[in-house]
Order: sequence, then structure tokens, then C-alpha cells
Amino acid sequence: MSQIWLIVPAAGQGRRMGADKPKQYLTLADEQPVLAHTLARLHRAFPSARLVLCLDADDRWFLPHWVPFNDWQRVEGGSERMDSVLNALHAMAANDDDVVLVHDVARPCITVNDLLALYQAAATHSAGALLAMPVADTMKRADDQCQSARTEPREGLWHALTPQGFRYALLRRALETARQQQTLVTDEASAVEALGECPQLVTGRRDN
Repeated sequence: MSQIWLIVPAAGQGRRMGADKPKQYLTLADEQPVLAHTLARLHRAFPSARLVLCLDADDRWFLPHWVPFNDWQRVEGGSERMDSVLNALHAMAANDDDVVLVHDVARPCITVNDLLALYQAAATHSAGALLAMPVADTMKRADDQCQSARTEPREGLWHALTPQGFRYALLRRALETARQQQTLVTDEASAVEALGECPQLVTGRRDN
């Protein structure tokens, strides 16, 4: 059985939120930060996984006791998500066939069932898999004056969620290719798609 690896990009500075700290360190009702909740949920599904946590070099909020994994390492995050994930991939002592799941730190509501379903799909589908939700809202196309120009058909459209999971070799090749071609990708699946692969969509929950 291949090793399960988890990459959690958590180097964001939360500037868009205007908070006094990054969103992953905002506390929830139990006074624990979002980051701690996210890692706890991942650990519940994959207690034996190996975690790579991407943090900003100047992060002054992180506390190691929030990490429930026995086998984990910290790597420096990059300026973009893709850079953080690539830093993690380069730091990992992974085999080509190991399954790597990448999960947003700001998604603490992910369920164990969804995590297990995503892993199963990623482990069995050669192009990997991602959690996603079919688009249920009416989609509008704006003109250059931010006016609704037309309604777009939503059939076949999905909201991409995380985790997204791929074999180590495929994910590394996809992201390294995107970097070499100076293509800015906003998720791992888009980099894999650029190689001509078609990751499996696994229906997730709207509250993810």
C-alpha cells in the first residue's frame, strides 16, 4: 500500500480579510484556531499519514502543539499557492506512486467521509481526483461595465473544492511544468488538466 501524504498550504497572510492575523489563526467557538481544526479533521481520517505544512517564513502565530500528526514537517511557503505546494513536494521523501492530498487550511469543515471518498478515488484513478460540487446557482456573464450581459448554462459546471489528490510523480510533473511555462494555476487539478489529464470529480458537501 502506498504512503498517504497530506500537504496543507498555510502561508497566506489574510490581507483580503482585513483581519489582524491570517484567517487560519482566527479562532472558532472553542477558542481553537481554524488551522488546528483542519489538521484535527485530517488526522481523524488519516492518522498514519505524513503531513507537510507550508507556513510563511515570518509566521509568528503558529504553535506546534496544534499538529496531531506524529510524522510531519514544516516547509516555507511561497508567494503563490503553487509555489508552496511545489516546495512541499520537493521536501518530501515520497515514492512516485504515493498518493498526495492537498487541502486548504481554511476548510475546517471537511468531513471524514468526504476525505476517505476522495482518497479512494485518487488512489484508483490514474489522473487523480478532487472534491467538487455541481453548480446550483444561476451563472451570469458580466460585460466590461459590470452589467449582466447574459445567463450562462450551468450544466456540467462544478465548484472545485479540496482536498485534491494525485500520485506524487504526476502532481510534481504538472506543477513543475506550469512553473516552467509561467502558467499561474489556482489549484492542482488545473495543472494536471494542462497535461491533458482528466481528474475524477468526487461530489463533496456544500459546507466544505
